[in-house]
Amino acid sequence: MSQPLIVPTRARSTKATRVNQSATTIGFVNLGCSKNQVDSEIMLGTLVTEGFELTGDPTQAEVVIVNTCGFIEEAKQESINTILEHGHLKKTGTCRVLIAAGCLAQRYQGDLLKELPELDGVVGTGEFGKIAEICRGLLAPKKRQRRLWISQPPYLYDELAPRLRLGAQHSAYVKIAEGCNRNCTFCAIPLMRGKQRSRPVDSIVAEARRLAAEGVKEINLISQDTINYGVDLGLRQGLLSLLRELVKVDGLRWIRPFYLYPQQVTDDLLDLYAGEEKIVKYIDMPLQHINDRMLTRMHRLGTRAAIESLVDRIRTRIHGVTFRTAFIVGFPGETDAAFTELRDYVEQAEFDRVAVFVYSDEDGTPAAQLDDKVERDVMDDRRNAILSIQETIAASKGTAKIGSILDVLIDGRSEETQGVLEGRHEGLAPEIDGVVYVDEDSADAGSKVADPAPGDFYRVEITDAAGFDLVGHIVTSTAH
Repeated sequence: MSQPLIVPTRARSTKATRVNQSATTIGFVNLGCSKNQVDSEIMLGTLVTEGFELTGDPTQAEVVIVNTCGFIEEAKQESINTILEHGHLKKTGTCRVLIAAGCLAQRYQGDLLKELPELDGVVGTGEFGKIAEICRGLLAPKKRQRRLWISQPPYLYDELAPRLRLGAQHSAYVKIAEGCNRNCTFCAIPLMRGKQRSRPVDSIVAEARRLAAEGVKEINLISQDTINYGVDLGLRQGLLSLLRELVKVDGLRWIRPFYLYPQQVTDDLLDLYAGEEKIVKYIDMPLQHINDRMLTRMHRLGTRAAIESLVDRIRTRIHGVTFRTAFIVGFPGETDAAFTELRDYVEQAEFDRVAVFVYSDEDGTPAAQLDDKVERDVMDDRRNAILSIQETIAASKGTAKIGSILDVLIDGRSEETQGVLEGRHEGLAPEIDGVVYVDEDSADAGSKVADPAPGDFYRVEITDAAGFDLVGHIVTSTAH
């Protein structure tokens, strides 16, 4: 996901987005995942606290920062293209300093300075807390030189870090850990983010309380390996312990953990999901493949039998659960038979949401050295085949919801459908799943609901389904 040069509403001023005419203006581009977004929000909060000013007009920015993604080939190319695009502002705008931060910076370091002369600074994932100091150093006339700020990634924000959130004010991402201890052969995350480092439970709960006090109704818990939360702190079943504390936070309505690895999922955790209203009945668990040989080559723990047993256990213990997963096609050695097994499993399992990634060789990963590479056109065909199957499944599941009444969180008005309200039920995660288009006419009152606002919850009767989206009308509001 790309968020180019966004200035959050509460950071804007009334005149040309300038608060202090002597303040240095910062243009910011956020690329990549929700974890990158949190990093960007921390950097933005730090910059504002240190006296810099944000601008939504890149031609007026004196410093442009691109928070890059380096996860897969397409993301790397997007990051490079964005750097090149904003590099032109040194000639056509007011840009004096161009900085690349984040995953691509951590991964390629000095190579970026060598290959992209537009750059003045490269800031790795361990240096986000120094971003204001770095900007001042690069702007200093006598000290200015192209520089690297790279270290082993120790950085992990806490509840005291300044944070200027992007996007919806009623929904927030909370990063509970950084880095990963897994050794999946295709993944470069440990190279960019380091080993797992979990935040203490008290720190996360304190942040959740502050967010709830600011009007946040939904928190989305993110990390590289959420099921493994707390292992580095000596916690057993750390995620279970964390969730038991978070559900006590007044004001929160939905708590949504992301990125559960398909091992270490205990019945106690599933029972908490099933019995606690604040924890949404939504499992996000990338499975990556179903063929045993592919799982072994990927260095994924478990087998097809173990995965099928786990999926059945989740669905049995959490009534009405929405299950989102992800698979990789074209991993080295994926034969026609292995792909057919995966395709048939997707058709049989009928997951609610499926993401499909095309494998790419990533520098420094074991998979890059494996033999039996798959041609790109074959990978594309395989991806399209699975997505086609999943589209049919999703359409059927959407149709099955017609006539049901669901709690829907209003996100705002649609930019695509002439201002109609958009919202989500608990089975729709922000930004990556579909939406519910909501008619403001109340079925009971026969008139429009008064001033529905982002963050409000309504009971909505589903009247239609279209692709991955639903359509409905308000029945009544729910308690805040």
